[in-house]
Amino acid sequence: MPKEITLSPDVLQKIEKIKEVDIVIGIPSYNNARTIGQLIRAVDDGLSKYFSSSRALIVNSDAGSHDDTVSVACAGVETDPRFLALAHSLHPVYKIVTPYHGVPGKGSAFRTIFQVAELLCAKACAVVDASLTSVTPEWIERLVKPVLVEGFDYVSPVYLRHKYDGTVTNSIVYPLTRALYGKRLRQPTAGDCGCSGKLASFYLAEELWHASAARYGIEVWMATAAVANGFKVCQAFLGAKTHDSTALVRDLSTMLTQVAGTVFHLMERHQSVWQAVNGSEPVPIFGLPFEVGLEPVDVRVERLLSAYRQGVRDLSEIWKHFLSPAVLERLQRLSKANVPEFRFQDALWAKVVYEFAAACYARQMDRDHLLKSLTPLYLGRTASFVLETQQSTAADVENRLELLCLEYENLKPYLMEKWRG
Repeated sequence: MPKEITLSPDVLQKIEKIKEVDIVIGIPSYNNARTIGQLIRAVDDGLSKYFSSSRALIVNSDAGSHDDTVSVACAGVETDPRFLALAHSLHPVYKIVTPYHGVPGKGSAFRTIFQVAELLCAKACAVVDASLTSVTPEWIERLVKPVLVEGFDYVSPVYLRHKYDGTVTNSIVYPLTRALYGKRLRQPTAGDCGCSGKLASFYLAEELWHASAARYGIEVWMATAAVANGFKVCQAFLGAKTHDSTALVRDLSTMLTQVAGTVFHLMERHQSVWQAVNGSEPVPIFGLPFEVGLEPVDVRVERLLSAYRQGVRDLSEIWKHFLSPAVLERLQRLSKANVPEFRFQDALWAKVVYEFAAACYARQMDRDHLLKSLTPLYLGRTASFVLETQQSTAADVENRLELLCLEYENLKPYLMEKWRG
């Protein structure tokens, strides 16, 4: 089947004039007037500093911003041959709350960037989030150089984060994708990444662009597709990741439903791959880690535990349709524990995630209802993790997460058993 071209005739004419480039840097945007000017300058500086002899293009793919994003992005660069501004209106079906920083239906912006990269025969492509305030010229080097110089196909970022930031990634996405596919990609949900022209063309040939995974979970889909299809993957240390303070706060239940739902959907798609994988292996990392100041993250344990206990009271009748009796009994017993003694053990949590994934695969009940019922369990697990690590350093917490990942890996036969019914 021929690839669908979604670029406008005007954009195609501009691409025809440019003819060919070595590097494409894509910036998906949606109402990012406060940050996009600074971001474009950082990208341009990175290209000038580290890739001065390469032909490069910066592509801003805007999804119908109603602030000054487009005008700010174009200010002073309207005649710059290294800048291309693309704007497309937001389809009504995409007017939803998404789990990622960026535009609703972010997949359409990525698709546009990859199409430009393919038509210009780019050797390397990188994408950076328009809401970021922490991008430096070094980000561009670390996302692109492993592709151009070292021959990698996918570059996944590694950030320094507060020990209680990114708990969905830390407790579900990272340990699960690591156990499934055998690669220790620390940030598989990150929107900033680098890829080869070959991988960009592979993405374009996939049939998921109109599916929910492309709209809500494009980042984890790209990382998973690269690993599951045998592309050469690595990581790049980028330091701290900070967003514009006015970024939209998303509903937790919706975010968790969409993130977990995407990972579970990809499990179905790639089951022949992950069922043959045992254990995991490190992934090469470029860039030396360094310490940076991090914003504190306030976690209210009592509120999380209250939500967990309420969930056990209200949802046990639903959970009994797909959770094993032993797991459900332990969840109910845990809801009676006092705060100091509350511990949601790693093995129990991994079994919960595995049983939810298997239930989604077996279509045991409405998928959205099933996924939303994971929220109070996730909150209980988060509360337990905070109680356990209050006095721990960031390094201690990373070591603690390693134990969780090993538990996921050790219990993979349990997943296989539940998956096969």
